Amino acid sequence: MKKHIIFGALAVASIGLTGCNDLLERDRYQPQTQVNQPAYWNEQNNVNLQLNGLYGYYTGYGNGATWSTNFYNHGLSDDQTAFMQSGVGMAFAEWNFQVVPTSSSVWSSTYTALRRINTIIAGVEGSTLPEGIKNNALGIARLNRAYQYWDLVRCYGDVPLIETVLNVDSEEMYAPRTNRNIVMDYVLADLNFAVANIIKESSKIEWSNDMAQAMKAEICLFEGAFAKYHQNDDARAKQYFTEAANAAAAVMNKYPLCEDYQSLYNSYYIAQDGIPSLTSNPEIIFMKGYASGQLANSLVPYICNQMNGGITKDAFDAYLFKDGMPLAKTTENKDDAAVLDADGNYSIAAALAVRDERLSKTVEEIVAFGAKQWARPNANAQTSITGYMIKKFNNVNIPLSDATTEGRGYTCAPIFWGARVKLAYAEAKAELGELTDADLNATINQIFQRAGLPTRTVAELNAINDPANNMGVSSLLWEIRRCRRCELIMDENIRYWDLIRWHQLDKLDTRNYPNIMLGANLSNVDEEDLAGVYVDADGYIQSNVSNAGRKDRIFTEREYLYPIGSGQIDLYKEHGYELKQNPGW
Repeated sequence: MKKHIIFGALAVASIGLTGCNDLLERDRYQPQTQVNQPAYWNEQNNVNLQLNGLYGYYTGYGNGATWSTNFYNHGLSDDQTAFMQSGVGMAFAEWNFQVVPTSSSVWSSTYTALRRINTIIAGVEGSTLPEGIKNNALGIARLNRAYQYWDLVRCYGDVPLIETVLNVDSEEMYAPRTNRNIVMDYVLADLNFAVANIIKESSKIEWSNDMAQAMKAEICLFEGAFAKYHQNDDARAKQYFTEAANAAAAVMNKYPLCEDYQSLYNSYYIAQDGIPSLTSNPEIIFMKGYASGQLANSLVPYICNQMNGGITKDAFDAYLFKDGMPLAKTTENKDDAAVLDADGNYSIAAALAVRDERLSKTVEEIVAFGAKQWARPNANAQTSITGYMIKKFNNVNIPLSDATTEGRGYTCAPIFWGARVKLAYAEAKAELGELTDADLNATINQIFQRAGLPTRTVAELNAINDPANNMGVSSLLWEIRRCRRCELIMDENIRYWDLIRWHQLDKLDTRNYPNIMLGANLSNVDEEDLAGVYVDADGYIQSNVSNAGRKDRIFTEREYLYPIGSGQIDLYKEHGYELKQNPGW
């Protein structure tokens, strides 16, 4: 097989085991078919090739010109919006599914991945590899199995739990759905095995013990919140929040925050032309690399050539002011209206100057809407549906030709990193009622300092009592959730899954929460510049209104779970088994 750069695969477990240090000369692709002969698995290089194939399940910014649902504008949440468009994964005014599909790629592709992983596990378990190498490989495989089952459970709830490699005539092919709690306990067992047996610490581009701990922290945080807010099971919630806190504590102090928040999202694999290297970023635990001519993505072209989505007024309002207070309680200037600047553009520079500095690294100073297009140095003239132009993932040093052409983006994607782990720790400890000022200093306060905000004590966060708190939680938890929202905005659909686990998905109902479909404040904009733009009575862009009328997203409880494809249900029936559909579908 041809030799390829590492970037097609994210990382490689075999580095250090083979003694080869040249990442650019290593074969990063797994064999096209899995080999089941027992002798195959006795060769360490064969095992490594199979493990390498698992990296493709971490999509990062996507591959080539394909759409990525992990970062920027394809996630369903209250952080970003666009007018309804169908067929390209950008239906912001709708839920993920409007009707039951015939098939679901989430279901089918995940079980395909699980079959691959179970094949690796069976092969390695029966191999003659030395115990340490064998357990390291099994740890990597089981870590990835945990990741896949977690994705299934959060999408579908109860799912068939398949622990072995099945044949087409295996009775387990039509196994009933297993209770989600049993599946998640199985996930935890896999995570614990991975943490105990994966050998290496992180080099940012390898499977590692640190990466396993970071993943465990995130998965256990999800399960702890689900147990508390969906199941009212305090004992289970305590168990998983404790697991999350312990996993985060094991690694969070090893990955100090970098100085520049935006560099997490717009760095190269190898530093050049004024663009830093993500591999040298001290905060990165695990990442996906890209390089021009090797593996590229289309994230930067999305925001430099064909921007659609923009952050919402709701998200904009979530950012604290420089005095550390929310919109309702700040003493800073609250005026967020765009004003005409000397270049004839509408600017929100004054509004950004008094806010959390992460906001000015997330959106541009210029708002662009309707016919008022704007072009930054490495972008074509364009607009955003909410007026707010996305800045977070861009690097102005990228040449115009690369920045505006799909499949030619080569900034690298963070997968697990320091701030994400620190946020998991702070939330888990707060949920356990154990968060101390020392914990805050090791987590949230470090994030505040990077954002230009004052540090806080637990008592001070508890005393803020923001009237915007509409989740029925303490002021302390609300402020931690706010910090998580602002820190991880547009990252990996995290906000959507946070709303799921907190039992707060109703906050995406546009009738009850109109701010999630509003955009920039255009109350100062000349009437002729507003042509074709719909604004509300206060001058905020209404992104879900067009000439065709208003498009609302209406919440029902069924949205907490995806529907199982009707074809899958029919397939069970054809073989005399039953696969039950999720409630409401």
